[in-house]
Amino acid sequence: MWEILKQHGIEPAPERDRQTWAAFLRSQSHAILACDYFTATTLNGATVHVFAVIEHANRRIRILGATAHPTADWATQAARNLIMDLQDAGATVTHLIRDRDSKYTRAFDAVFAAEVIEIVTTGIRVPRMNAIMER
Repeated sequence: MWEILKQHGIEPAPERDRQTWAAFLRSQSHAILACDYFTATTLNGATVHVFAVIEHANRRIRILGATAHPTADWATQAARNLIMDLQDAGATVTHLIRDRDSKYTRAFDAVFAAEVIEIVTTGIRVPRMNAIMER
């Protein structure tokens, strides 16, 4: 059977139905958001954590807020604010890529689940899965 498939240029089943991460990102870029925190130092030397989201299709960055001490509740409220902004803009988002930070709780995920936005968590120690936001 394998020889017949090979003669006709058909790959084995596990290779046929698997979509690469890069192919997924290219095909769904119009509907993908990615979020992460980064730190910034203010003029007085204080460090703040900035929560940002980027739209994959047009690379538009939305700064959702900055705080010296981010908490899970703060992140959840920022997610609610993002959903309202997306609704006002008429955006059709279906996926949100995020890492496994402890600030992303079930309440955070529930905000997006209520809007039928699937959460895609990156692999452990795989920053390339969220490369656009990591840059």
